Amino acid sequence: MYGRSALFRLVPAAAAALFSFGAHADNFGRVRYDAQTDQLVVTMIYRGSNPNHAFSLKWGKCQAHQSGDLTGVTLEVLDDQFDDPAQQDYRKTVRFSLAELPCPRPVKLTLRTAPRFFYTLTIPGR
Repeated sequence: MYGRSALFRLVPAAAAALFSFGAHADNFGRVRYDAQTDQLVVTMIYRGSNPNHAFSLKWGKCQAHQSGDLTGVTLEVLDDQFDDPAQQDYRKTVRFSLAELPCPRPVKLTLRTAPRFFYTLTIPGR
């Protein structure tokens, strides 16, 4: 059986492990659609050892009538340095072209990044 002092040493260690696990996650800051350039403008919030992360999109399949009468599609935002040691906080605004949008507009886009962050917005018709 563990004594009280052993338990008090385990709690901070478990908390540190839990927080270090989540520290590698990318998240979204501001997300908007720029109609003039037909691009998503996304502020990525991430941790790493350097600010030089590059982000790309992996398009999902169109899903008919996901939200009312709108077609929906999920885009996974990929970080090229997903395993970079989480040493500092960084923010980077990136632009993603919607030229390869596989669905008819208007469409409901859901951005997703590991492990559990989502952001949904509607892209209007042209």
